[in-house]
Amino acid sequence: VEMDGFDSATNVIVIAATNRPDILDPALLRPGRFDRRVILDNPDIRGRTAILDVHAKGKPFDKHVELGEIARQTPGFTGADLANLINEAALLAARNNQKTISFANLTESIDRVSMGPARKSKVISEKDRRITAYHEAGHALVAHYMPGGSPIGKISIIARGQAGGFTRWQQEDKTYASKEQLEAQIASAMGGRAAEVLKVGDVTTGASNDFEQATTIAREMVMRLGMSDKLSHRSFGKRQGGVVFLGREMSEERDYSLKTEVIIDDEINRLLREGDEMANSLLVEHHKELEGIAQFLLEHETIDADQFVAIIEGKEPLAASPMTTDDPIASPDGPTDEMPEGEGHVDGAADPEPQVT
Repeated sequence: VEMDGFDSATNVIVIAATNRPDILDPALLRPGRFDRRVILDNPDIRGRTAILDVHAKGKPFDKHVELGEIARQTPGFTGADLANLINEAALLAARNNQKTISFANLTESIDRVSMGPARKSKVISEKDRRITAYHEAGHALVAHYMPGGSPIGKISIIARGQAGGFTRWQQEDKTYASKEQLEAQIASAMGGRAAEVLKVGDVTTGASNDFEQATTIAREMVMRLGMSDKLSHRSFGKRQGGVVFLGREMSEERDYSLKTEVIIDDEINRLLREGDEMANSLLVEHHKELEGIAQFLLEHETIDADQFVAIIEGKEPLAASPMTTDDPIASPDGPTDEMPEGEGHVDGAADPEPQVT
């Protein structure tokens, strides 16, 4: 199809959109066809604030609600996510017979959009609650004290989706991640298992997702980002350009020797080992704060940013105002004998894996 046709003055503009440009037929992108490409990223904080303002029109909000703060807590959210967030908050307010939508409704809505509704019907033993509390406290404490770590936004031991709990960071919109920040992410991921061993004296399946995320980051640092001490300034493993079903890559070309493969493996293991050692060291050093965070979680189930800072500083944290989060519409999940394999460490986006750029 020649979309310009014989008359280039025709007032017809053909526009198309895709989220998989990598699988498009190159013929579509030739001059005279779709030859002007515009990349639309997820909205930044100013864009999210503007989108929230649009969807908030006509809805009654509490006078203390600042949509700019909600925008700051939702990096990576799309316009559809933000629209859903406002609607969920309005539903929560209506179910609680509130006249206005509160800030607590909005923060609960963030959790619902990113992790799913709270599974209040899930039967969790006191032992598992204790393990989850120390696990999440370990993540948060290591992230707080690691150079390059992100500030804590919220910690919860309320089961959502397949997660027994989660720790959410306060992250700004950023284009790049430094080596220090990536090392902090690895150490923080290791903090959950380290806290279990330190305080419970045993290990569980709850850290499997943490190890997967940490290994992904370490592998990217060594093989793609040139952040290895022994193999810097080079990228390893050429990804095949040939795509098959829905553009999924089936293989990767190995452009390095077996000897180099051993070094790559050693470097990945070194990054993971150093992250684990740093996590253990920080938790031993700050064991009182670890205990304080875990005990507060066991009593209140969630910790916000201000409460976390208060505990770290040895002050008495103010308890958040209670809000009913039971969902009478959603179908309750039955109890399960399986431990959750990981907790959703939400960076704003719904993607459970870290995005390394």
